Amino acid sequence: MPNPKHLTERIFQSPSKYIQGPNAIKNAAKYLGSLGRSPLLTVDNIVYEIAGRQLISALESAEFKVTRGTFGGEASTEEINRLTTLGRDSQVDFVIALGGGKTIDTAKAIADQLQVQVAVLPTTASTDAPCSALSVIYTPGGEFDKYTFYDKNPTIVLVDTSVIVKAPPRFLAAGIGDALATNVEARRSKTSPNFGGLLPTEVSEAICTKCEDILFKYGKQAYEANKAQAVTPAFEAVVEANTLCSGLGFESGGLAAAHAIHNGFTAIHAMHGLMHGEKVAFGIVCQLVLDGADIAELDRYISLMLSVDLPVTFEQLGIPKVTDEEIRSVAKLACAPGETIWNMETAINEDIVYHAIKGANAASVSYIKRTGWTKQ
Repeated sequence: MPNPKHLTERIFQSPSKYIQGPNAIKNAAKYLGSLGRSPLLTVDNIVYEIAGRQLISALESAEFKVTRGTFGGEASTEEINRLTTLGRDSQVDFVIALGGGKTIDTAKAIADQLQVQVAVLPTTASTDAPCSALSVIYTPGGEFDKYTFYDKNPTIVLVDTSVIVKAPPRFLAAGIGDALATNVEARRSKTSPNFGGLLPTEVSEAICTKCEDILFKYGKQAYEANKAQAVTPAFEAVVEANTLCSGLGFESGGLAAAHAIHNGFTAIHAMHGLMHGEKVAFGIVCQLVLDGADIAELDRYISLMLSVDLPVTFEQLGIPKVTDEEIRSVAKLACAPGETIWNMETAINEDIVYHAIKGANAASVSYIKRTGWTKQ
């Protein structure tokens, strides 16, 4: 429930530095030198070939001693403990995350256990994980487990847009889905403690609004630029919205139903192949339904999400024959104690959420039929 402890203090938190631009990895030694000289590089095998070799070369030419920790693919307690042991045995003095959201969440947890600083170098703009002082932890099987919170945000977030533009456009679109939830959820969480444990500030509200403005203005254009691997001003703006604005906005503004329903969807095995932001996108429609949004407002969000190929129906989520029992299991998880859905001021229970999920699908199906939308 909103503000059960009757808090009056407000909080805003962020990384110490955020740096974004093309070819930023070439200058990594300059930006990371203040953190130490012996980093643990957390990176999976695919990203290692894309950007890891280049990063290690840039650091070792500046006399860094890099320990490579190969990320296994899941941000689980087991993976965190394994890589923490590697870092401790190698006597590293800071941690670098190079990759996507789960790599980043794992590296933040490792740095917390080792009590060293962490630098985040995202290789996609698919989530708002890079800037936050928390990790989303999953089971080894990919189901949502818990949020883990840290005393401080990453020290440096270094975003190389010449690397990010080479990622499939689906990643940018997923980031748009995640970022588009920022303002939708924050405006329903104004009286609830944020991830810093206190109330949101006016600055966080302004950032959430700006995040949404950028996405509606440039989202489709940036998506098309990504297809052409073109680092345009629109692409740069959306990368910043997905990474910085959304990261600061969700952490200091708060989450609500969209992310809680995303967490509930992890119970449906057929959806495990979807990206975080793709599931959040459908959660946005659910959030709007719970908010009592009118057709014009629903259409506005659904139109943007469809324009960048985000899923907004059961069929697009890959669950055309989802059962009522499965939807109720999603609603149950979304309403688990401590979930972000309880930040909302409106009445919430499993039955209300169950009907909102079905209503969201109906609203999106209706939009597609009314407008004649087809995938380009």
